[in-house]
Amino acid sequence: MDGKKTPLYEEHNLLKGKIVNYAGWLLPVQYEGLVPEHNAVRNAAGIFDVSHMGSIFISGKDSKNFLDHLMTNDISKLNQNQIVYTFMCYPDGGVVDDLLVYKYEDERYFLVVNAANLDKDFQWLLDNKGDYEVEFDNISQDTCILALQGPLAEKILQMITDIDLSLLKFFHFNEKVKVDGIEAMISRTGYTGEDGFEIFVKNDDVVRIWKKLLEVGSEFGLKPTGLGCRDTLRFEAALPLYGNELSKEINPLEAGFKFFVKLKKESDFIGRESLVKQWENGLERKLVGFEMIDRGIPREGYEIYKGDTKIGHVTTGYMSPTLNKNIGNGLILIEESELDSEIEILIRNRKAKAKVINKNFLKDR
Repeated sequence: MDGKKTPLYEEHNLLKGKIVNYAGWLLPVQYEGLVPEHNAVRNAAGIFDVSHMGSIFISGKDSKNFLDHLMTNDISKLNQNQIVYTFMCYPDGGVVDDLLVYKYEDERYFLVVNAANLDKDFQWLLDNKGDYEVEFDNISQDTCILALQGPLAEKILQMITDIDLSLLKFFHFNEKVKVDGIEAMISRTGYTGEDGFEIFVKNDDVVRIWKKLLEVGSEFGLKPTGLGCRDTLRFEAALPLYGNELSKEINPLEAGFKFFVKLKKESDFIGRESLVKQWENGLERKLVGFEMIDRGIPREGYEIYKGDTKIGHVTTGYMSPTLNKNIGNGLILIEESELDSEIEILIRNRKAKAKVINKNFLKDR
């Protein structure tokens, strides 16, 4: 199988990880199995190798203004050591990528972008540099990222970390932390709906930290976790996946993420005019959650109907390990998006009934 390997590739093989090609990278989709790994993160903790994610430094005196020109969220409101979730959009409002922006200081920022979009994103930065005095440094090849997620993540990481992790707020980071004696950056972020941390280290150090975390976390139920449960976890928590809930064709307003699109912020941003117009005129489509009434598991791309009329498609669908139900997200015509309304999913040439529900599936857990 062709593809790029993270420095943990051999560790994944030793743990009998089932390797797949994801965005050009050879990564484990599961080890023990999707459901036990998913449940470990919900109830104890799991550790993911997310070193395939893109890492880009932005520096220079115009860094803040440049990022505010590209990002839908308000970068000017960020404090030092704070992180924000945001989108970069095309002029028509479609999404270039969704990403995290880390603020070191006004002239230095760090972006974490989706692996499949790294080259496109970096080119987007270059193409829109204009007269801004900024520099870009793609350090993705030199940086490894571990995601330690779950209710016991803090307890496990604290055992090998030299700072008081209880003082690290959600969506904040500390760039000078010792993890098992190794210098690392730690952020309190994640993609699972649980508490957790992302640990950024140099390539040469990641194997040691990976092994140490699995060693000290074993008594607390920590498991190595793959891409399979990463997707089911984020989906249950109403977190989007680029290419499914967001894309060049699906803008953040349709996807229900207006909170991260500051249409009234002081600085203009690429795509703002189109998004303002769509919001004022009224959206035509909306991303909804749904629960199957009839038997069948909805899958990405399946068509959604109301009677004989096609009203949209499934963006993500699974048998939810946490809720033990067949659920999905669908992008449908907004007039059909009322809660509790009945829709039908075309599953293998058979229409199966479903009901529109809140897409934050864990809300009443």
